[in-house]
Amino acid sequence: MPRYMRQMRRILSIFLAILSLGWAPQAFAQVELSFHSFNGSVLFGRYPHTFIVMQGTLEETGEAVNENYGFTAKNVSPAILNGPVYHDISIEKPKYLEKTNVHFTIPISDKQYRQIVAEVKKWRNQPGKYYDLDTRNCIHFVGRMAQIVGLKVEYPDDMLRRPKKWLNHITGLNPQLGARAIK
Repeated sequence: MPRYMRQMRRILSIFLAILSLGWAPQAFAQVELSFHSFNGSVLFGRYPHTFIVMQGTLEETGEAVNENYGFTAKNVSPAILNGPVYHDISIEKPKYLEKTNVHFTIPISDKQYRQIVAEVKKWRNQPGKYYDLDTRNCIHFVGRMAQIVGLKVEYPDDMLRRPKKWLNHITGLNPQLGARAIK
């Protein structure tokens, strides 16, 4: 084989090797964190709610992620109005996710993903009556997840039972998201 052909073959091999490194599936691996609200309706049995959704692929392991978490009272009853009640972590069905408001989505690192999962477990495993409509509800839960990923969070009193309005407020506090309020 002529020398120039060997050189071309070698250059092509190097080019393909570099190209394959740049296009490896893990190069595109990433988990995205979305912040959702549900308008709710007392008449239809679903109250206003906010929760998070994580989807994508972990960069370190290539493991697929498709999870969602919300914080709620274990039993919805008038007792919620009188102080702390037993709590639960809710996981929404895919068909329910289609009916929610997606306020914004951000990429997160594998480390942030692990921190969020650990925080979910922490909230889930709290002993006793941990859900409180005014001091520890779904808004506070989602707010904690937003803080983990570096977002500015506030809890105005007039928004503590209005997840959509609250997430619109968080959108305004974090212009770097490039998100718009949802009407």
